Amino acid sequence: MPRTATRTANVYTRVDPDTKEQAEKILNQLGIPMSHAIVMFLKQVVIQRGMPFEMKLQPASPVTVGNLTKAQFDAEMQMGINDMVSGRTIPADDVESEMKRLYGV
Repeated sequence: MPRTATRTANVYTRVDPDTKEQAEKILNQLGIPMSHAIVMFLKQVVIQRGMPFEMKLQPASPVTVGNLTKAQFDAEMQMGINDMVSGRTIPADDVESEMKRLYGV
């Protein structure tokens, strides 16, 4: 039976040497060549129709008075005053709901 050539495409990327070295050590322990790991990753991108792991930013921490300098505190207060004067306000219930959702407070 004749053997058909497998079609492949090349992927070139740059990775910092430390990350590459660490990944190679782990993959070697698993018995997986780097090229196979990359193919596995790309296949998962196709299967998942996106990144095969969760990607999100950590929630921003709310501003706390104790962590502000006097100048920062004054600037925050002025921004609040400017918002009120401009009519950019939000009902307190909405703020409380959003704080619970974002920060669990």
